[in-house]
Amino acid sequence: MRNTNIIYELPFIQAHLEELDSLEATRIYCRHNLEHFLSVARICYTLCLEQKVNIPKDLIYTTALLHDLGRVEEIKHGTSHDHASVDLAIQALTYTDYTAEEQASILKAIGNHRGRDVATTDDTFVQLFKQADNLSRDCYNCRVRDLCKWSDERKNLHIKY
Repeated sequence: MRNTNIIYELPFIQAHLEELDSLEATRIYCRHNLEHFLSVARICYTLCLEQKVNIPKDLIYTTALLHDLGRVEEIKHGTSHDHASVDLAIQALTYTDYTAEEQASILKAIGNHRGRDVATTDDTFVQLFKQADNLSRDCYNCRVRDLCKWSDERKNLHIKY
């Protein structure tokens, strides 16, 4: 978890986490905060273990930490958050010792994490990461579930992870 902690402690990452918390403070729907990022990471790691897919835990947690930080730019400027998150990740990854291949895997998962259709890629990590991102939402326990734009088919109406 060395690389994840290096990134987490970067001042510009901390600033994005704090600003995102502030920007979403009155949001009634699911928030994009550290709790969400860690839930995505834990679920993705569990999915990898269950399916016997060998993806390093540090890589999974780094991807989860960075995948929605671009929401700051989306809220403030209308920029697509997956693209903005990739841009932030490129900066953050320069402080790590991930290989070029690992960095490419992280960036691909971040850039392709939106939407629920996990069948749009043959990349196993991207598929599992997208699945984990969707499964991280506790719709079964949400007080505004009926107001949510997610269809009932997409909502997590039962505890799975």
